[in-house]
Amino acid sequence: MKLIVMAKRTITFVTSNSKKLEEVRAILGTDFPFELESHKLDLPELQGEIDEISIQKCQEAARRLKKPVLIEDTSLCFNALNGLPGPYIKWFLDKLKPDGLVKLLTGWEDKSAEAVCTFAYCPGDTEDYSVTIFQGKTQGTIVAPRGSRGFGWGYVFEPNGYVNTYAELPSEEKNKISHRSKALDKLV
Repeated sequence: MKLIVMAKRTITFVTSNSKKLEEVRAILGTDFPFELESHKLDLPELQGEIDEISIQKCQEAARRLKKPVLIEDTSLCFNALNGLPGPYIKWFLDKLKPDGLVKLLTGWEDKSAEAVCTFAYCPGDTEDYSVTIFQGKTQGTIVAPRGSRGFGWGYVFEPNGYVNTYAELPSEEKNKISHRSKALDKLV
């Protein structure tokens, strides 16, 4: 009897962030039916609403790579600021640093926020660059920075029902409740 092993199909995750790739692989686990490879691609920083940005970035990545692609866009939306910084959190964090993010809410009683993770998938191997969106959301509060500062803004976001920030939670616990894990559950 001859055993035939089918190779997993590959999806290219467009990211230059090795920590993000590591976290995505940990959340997906070994049962994910695709091989996930990463590719660094300098995509334009678009402006617009969360879904629009994700769709356009995914289409651009698929056009350039001509194969199935997955992109991720993360937003941190402060309710007192009507959703800002939202998809621009990367730039706010870069310019203001963690303490500056917290200071944005000085004078506002409402410190609540929503972490939003949007994965966008495009098959990229046809002329049809249709995109499917998978979005996860976690409600929480913006707090003074606590925990490891190695990855994103997790040290200022305390998810509802917890007394720890994302950065203070063990990876396994964070990966069960995060906006990223909720989006990846939908993707799977």
